Amino acid sequence: MAGATRELPVNSSPAVASNAEGEEIEVLESTDVLPVAPEDYDPDSSGFISTERFRDLLATYGSELDPHKLEVLLALADGNADGKICYQDFVNLMSNKRSNSFRRAILQGGRQLKGCSLRDEAGLGLSQRLIRHVAYETLPREVDRKWYFDSYTYCPPPWLILAITIAEVAVFMYYGFQLDRLVLQVSSPSFLKSPLPYHPQLRTQAWRYLSYIFMHTGIEHLSLNMAMQLLVGVPLEMVHGALRIGLVYMCGVLAGSLAVSVTDMTAPVVGSSGGVYALVSAHLANVVMNWSGMKCQFKLFRMAMALVCMSVEFGRAVWLRFYPPAFPPCPNPSFVAHLGGVVVGLTLGVVVLQNYEQRLQEQSLFWIFFSVYALFVLCAVFWNIFAYGLLDVRLPPTP
Repeated sequence: MAGATRELPVNSSPAVASNAEGEEIEVLESTDVLPVAPEDYDPDSSGFISTERFRDLLATYGSELDPHKLEVLLALADGNADGKICYQDFVNLMSNKRSNSFRRAILQGGRQLKGCSLRDEAGLGLSQRLIRHVAYETLPREVDRKWYFDSYTYCPPPWLILAITIAEVAVFMYYGFQLDRLVLQVSSPSFLKSPLPYHPQLRTQAWRYLSYIFMHTGIEHLSLNMAMQLLVGVPLEMVHGALRIGLVYMCGVLAGSLAVSVTDMTAPVVGSSGGVYALVSAHLANVVMNWSGMKCQFKLFRMAMALVCMSVEFGRAVWLRFYPPAFPPCPNPSFVAHLGGVVVGLTLGVVVLQNYEQRLQEQSLFWIFFSVYALFVLCAVFWNIFAYGLLDVRLPPTP
């Protein structure tokens, strides 16, 4: 009907307001009546609005939004080939959660975001420059970098990797004073008597499959792991959160000890290399797969340095494993945990890092790799229960 209008009462429609610095976002509740043009409203599909109407609303109320968020909304309008935008996508956008349809609309729009690059923005404080640096270190798309820059508030801080690192240093110093040595602690006869390392004779003590990360063979072992863990793990946790990074890290830790129990059945395990190698491998694979989009400085040199550090640490572990043990017949700790962490990083870890702000439970590839990982854990558990007896493996004595 020409000239007719229809109004829909909205009890709680979110509107986003930002202060001048763009550091605090608050959700305002409104009971106003929102006018909707008749061509925009369809009782059978009321969850959509036309892109033309959406752009008009942005032109009217866009000044209340963060500049970067406004750019993303305009890109969403321009990139949607269907001529309509889902209301749920808009709600997800305003609540810092983005759906797959939002990501597809942005990527398929064939349009670059307007405005200058995040790297070119001036007048930023120290904390804002740090956030920008982390964004360029870990995210391959400009839309994601700008989104992260506007959304990150240091609350909560990257506590998980820092807490694990502090605990590892504390345990190392405790046993350093107790064993009266910092280099090659593994050569002490009391090293494996701790309740933390994995030992094949004590494999029924399930906590050892995870707690071994707090013990290290010496200060050289701890230093390399700690450096990679902090330099890679903390930025990843700032972007992806403690839950996702903790999932990759702990999956790498568990895969490392289980891999040793299956392939190097007589050897103990110490060190956090399984979790560290899972994070570093996932990050390096993500950089390679998105090479053109990653804008971090000196990325080729830094990638080479990361590979050198990983190779040095892995070479040290291999040398130590085959070096004559100080107290035979118990061999030195195994190096296979490193390989278990790499496999987790290149599979499950890559899926997690590639889906920034996307729901992992909606990613079929995530469920495929997670199912394969769960199957491996189940098979390794049965192996530990039955294989040692069936194969009549001669285990070293209990420490």
